[in-house]
Amino acid sequence: MQAKVRPFDWDGDVWEIIQAAGWPIWPLILASVIALAIIGERAWSLRDSAVAPPNLLAQVVQELQQAGASAQLIARLSQGSPLARILAAGLRNIKTSREVMRESIEESGRAVAHELERFLTTLGTIASMSPLLGLFGTTVGMIEMFSAQTPAGLNPVQLAHGISVALYNTAFGLVVAIPSMIFYRHYRAKVDALVIGMEQQAVRLVDIVHGARAG
Repeated sequence: MQAKVRPFDWDGDVWEIIQAAGWPIWPLILASVIALAIIGERAWSLRDSAVAPPNLLAQVVQELQQAGASAQLIARLSQGSPLARILAAGLRNIKTSREVMRESIEESGRAVAHELERFLTTLGTIASMSPLLGLFGTTVGMIEMFSAQTPAGLNPVQLAHGISVALYNTAFGLVVAIPSMIFYRHYRAKVDALVIGMEQQAVRLVDIVHGARAG
């Protein structure tokens, strides 16, 4: 006769796992919550359409050709996306030389890159520290296992709890660390790609402005 598989109870079973893992699991739970929050926030903030709208440069060039670098255009771009703020920095120096205009764009680009990397250091720290927190829980569990040996004999309950603490913390440390490291590297690569793309579009703006002026 085939045994029935009991469905997983998210309330009861999760709480039983937490109790079996002991108090060292709580720093890992906190780290996992922070990591999930950062992953979700960066997924929303690093969207291509939010960072570098695809048609923004063409719209700026068109408005620039029609009305010039007006204060309204620069003010609107300054309050817009990261790419818009970089373009606004260039337009503020539109009457200067090519070199000065490019330097202002590069300076704004560094500030934007720093903004895009927000929270990634924390995510990388969680990815690096989670296995160590799991190892700490494993050590606590091993201490309980050795403490199970008393003059009166072996305490099976304490031994079993020590094994649970050691194994659950090791596993949960890896469960937190692996996705955190994957998303950390993914977002770092995405930030680099976005910054390079925005720099290329900003350089095109410089070439368009000074090319038209030279012509």
